[in-house]
Formats: sequence, structure tokens, C-alpha cells
Amino acid sequence: MAEKLQRSGGHQLGLCLLCGLPAAGKTTAAQALSRVLRERKGWRCVPLAYDDLIPSEAFDQSNESSGQRGQQPLMSHWRLYRHELLLYLEHFLQNFIKGCHYSPPPNRTETTWKRFACYLKQQEIIYPRTGTEDSASCQYLIDFTPLRPIYFILDDNFYYRSMRYEVYQLARQYTLGFCQLFLDCQVDVCLERNNRRKQPLPEETIHAMVQKMEAPKPEKYAWEQNSLVLKTTECSVEDNLQVIDLLSTALENPVKPLEENTEVKEMDRAICAASVLHQADQAVRRAVSQTMKTAKDNNLTPKEMKSLADELNMLKVEFLEDLRHRENEKNNQLDINVTSLFSQQADGVVKKYLSKKY
Repeated sequence: MAEKLQRSGGHQLGLCLLCGLPAAGKTTAAQALSRVLRERKGWRCVPLAYDDLIPSEAFDQSNESSGQRGQQPLMSHWRLYRHELLLYLEHFLQNFIKGCHYSPPPNRTETTWKRFACYLKQQEIIYPRTGTEDSASCQYLIDFTPLRPIYFILDDNFYYRSMRYEVYQLARQYTLGFCQLFLDCQVDVCLERNNRRKQPLPEETIHAMVQKMEAPKPEKYAWEQNSLVLKTTECSVEDNLQVIDLLSTALENPVKPLEENTEVKEMDRAICAASVLHQADQAVRRAVSQTMKTAKDNNLTPKEMKSLADELNMLKVEFLEDLRHRENEKNNQLDINVTSLFSQQADGVVKKYLSKKY
């Protein structure tokens, strides 16, 4: 306990992930959870809603991967901002644990950084040291009192397990509590709630996320042991004692740093995964080459060939990004069905061009 308190400046720190489909009730749950933890436990809570922190241009539907191609896909653009937010959180944790002032990170997107800092100020975790708050050199003072636990509640879809694992690694690096609340909400309920929003997501985006959603599996992945699946139509966070017990358990049993031999094993697994992805990349490149040859044999114009090449390239990027998060690499062998699926998608793209021609 002494080591844990020393590492966090005398505070117990925890990271709680709220994950699930869009409109599953995550933001409402985050607000309720923050209120309950303050009132019943006396803890400080910092809810971080990714939808509010990420600039609106990241959600520009004109760039959506399921719509027009030829531009940076929506999901890839959005993932860059997610990664950036995690870096901001780590930067804050470093300063908090060291007990020093909080300065803006050197590499930042100004809009996203200001939103993140604003969230921390609203929760009275930091406040400006000088009157030049908009200055790049502005420093913030961190409020280290009173001495009580602090939970950061990360509100996002986190549909891939690897997205959640990134946060777990952060908890492990700084010996923080870690837990997951997965909001299990029926798709039709999510769609209905989504349609009532001022800026609803396209329904196909939610349907696509359903196919990608990976619920916690603590029986298979030891790092997900502090997880709880909640049926959002059957219970509320406020009345669920299991939720409070989960967060308390995670806080009292922070994630420990990896031992050296475990690091080696993880590195070996990463190398194997990279090998599989390399095989997939080569197979997909061959499929693209064959598709372009088919198009050329059908006398597409140079302009059509360029447009097709751009579209196939974006399809390849998205396909490999999704493959990176899949779990079909257990035997370190490329599943032949994976590349055949890409070939089918590529054939569908070229057929679109050929149908216009004839």
C-alpha cells in the first residue's frame, strides 16, 4: 500500500471504461456513476466523454468509410484522436504522480487539448497558475487535496478489445486500478435513441459496430477480470451494488507492472501477429493487383483506373486495420477466408465501374 500511495502522490487512482454501442446509455451512466461515487464513497471522479472531447470534424460523415471513398476514412481519422486523448491522459498522470505542475504536452492538437484541459478544470482537478491561460506556455496547478481516491471514467464505444487493452496497459504502467463496465443494449433500442439525437449517426454505422463489438471475456483474458456486463434496459448504475464493489475492488488491487519474462512472451506474441499481418498485406496487395488487371482488360479509362485504384487502396487500409484487431491469428497462420473475403469486396468495387461502362 505504501508503494502505491507513493506512486500516486498519496492518492489512489483508477481507470474505469464505459463501453458499448452508440446510444447504449454510456454518457448517462457516466454522469450517474460520478454522482454516486461522490455521494456514497467520497471519491473524486473525472468523466471523459470521447464524443465531447473529439472535434466534430473527426465525425464528418462525408469522410465515412461506409460512404464515399477516396478520402481518409472516418473511423481511421477518429482513431487518431482517440490515441491522442490517451496520450493527454498519460501526460496528466505523469505530472500528477510526480507531484509537479501540469503543462500542455509538447505535441498536441490545440482544439482537442483545450477540451481535455477544460474537462479537468470543470472537475476542479487543475486550475491556471497564471492569467495567460491561452498561452502555449501556460502552466496549471494540480489540486492534490483532499487526499481521496480519483477515478477517471472513460466514456467511449471501445468496440475492439485491443482499444480497451491500450487503457489497461496505461493502468499497468502506472500501477492504477482498472475495470470495465460493458453496457449491453439491444440494437433496436440504440437505433431508436440515436434517431432522437440532434446529430444522429447513420444507422449503417451502428450496424457495422455491432459486427465488430467484442464484449469482455474474463474467463479467457485475465486482464479483463474486473469487468461487468450490464443490461441497460434492466438495471441502472445507481442501484447496482455490483458496480460499486467492482470499482472498489479494482482500486484496492491496482494492476501490477509486468515481470520481465511476461514482457518477453508478449513481445513474441506481437512478433507473431506482425508476421500474420505481413502475410495478409501481401495477399491483399496481390488481390488488388489482380483486380486492377481485370479492370484494365475491360478498357477502363485512365481517369476511371485512377479512381478505382484510390478506392481499392482505401478498402485495403480499412480491411487491414480491421484485421489487426481480429483474433483469428491464434495459430499464427493466415486464414484463407480472410483474403478471399477481401477479394470478394474488391470484385464488388470493380463491378460497379464495369456496370457503368456497359
